[in-house]
Amino acid sequence: MTDPRLKKLANLLVNYSTKVKKGDFVLVQAGDIAIPWINEVVREAVKAGAHVETLVDIPDVSEIILKNSTEEQLLMEKYIQRVALEKADVWLTAWANKNTKANSNVDPLKLQLAAKGASSWRKVYSERMGNGSLRWCGTQYPTQADAQEAEMSLSEYEDFVYGAGLLDSYDPIYMWQKIHDEQDVWISYLNKKTELHIVSEGTDIYVNISGRKWINCSGTENFPDGEIFTSPVENKINGHITFSFPGIYMGKSIEGIYLEVENGLVVKATAEKGEDLLHALMDTDDGAKYFGEVAIGTNYGIQKFTRNMLFDEKIGGTVHMALGDSMPEAGGKNRSAIHWDMLCDMRQGGEIYADGELFYKDGQFIKSVL
Repeated sequence: MTDPRLKKLANLLVNYSTKVKKGDFVLVQAGDIAIPWINEVVREAVKAGAHVETLVDIPDVSEIILKNSTEEQLLMEKYIQRVALEKADVWLTAWANKNTKANSNVDPLKLQLAAKGASSWRKVYSERMGNGSLRWCGTQYPTQADAQEAEMSLSEYEDFVYGAGLLDSYDPIYMWQKIHDEQDVWISYLNKKTELHIVSEGTDIYVNISGRKWINCSGTENFPDGEIFTSPVENKINGHITFSFPGIYMGKSIEGIYLEVENGLVVKATAEKGEDLLHALMDTDDGAKYFGEVAIGTNYGIQKFTRNMLFDEKIGGTVHMALGDSMPEAGGKNRSAIHWDMLCDMRQGGEIYADGELFYKDGQFIKSVL
């Protein structure tokens, strides 16, 4: 029997997040373990009058390719992925793992090469998202592997995933529209500012946001949601930042990440665990040593770190910054084959200033500044 919350999720993704309409070409993509999610999303998109095609990813095949390919093979682009994203009006995806440790023993260089091989479709995705011609939303389908990673039973993880998306409410779409309106107040505030100063344990960094647009994330680009973000001015970031939680990349964990930044460029990068992978990722291309995003998590219904950045970057009381590709819709100009989010906890003594004004303290916005 299909979980009724999965049906609610499919309805929300199709009719609210991406606003599928008659005649749209909708690409639905996920791993083979997420077939129940694919079925419900396809059903809703077809009901909306869309032309629907699917891409089903097979992890075992991906592992074979990753482990056995030559450098030349890994650098080859994914033709079907690129062409599909060139043609689609809407792209709906779900993350769902059979084994979160599948890449634990893969050479970091191979992960770097695979990221480079994905650059052509990522370029299409980035450009079309930036100009509004592609509507995308990604979400999570709960699996045993992801539940284990989050240190929960499957039923607990399902409650966590669907609860974070407010899918237990009578009208989830109404709830997310309300969140949009609440976050819009801070979007308006930050769009008038030129520089952020972020301070927390091991972190003291200045991030220029002059002329950049803040984006209100309320379930229209990934789901569940709850953040506001922008792409900083690439060469005007200075200071140092320590990321409170492990950085997760393709299932591999990098812990105790510390970065020093001069004029936007990361000039020093260390990690307590996984430093080789950290440096390999930053050597992917020229843009991988610059930041593509700065953001504030606003979903206070998410408080537990689950090693899944879809949820972790939304934790209310945190900020995150991403190395690599920036968002054209926010005014970002940095291009890279990677976009890698890393998370900083602000809930105990953290402060954010905008043009010298304290507007965020101990993981909470200060409403009196408005």
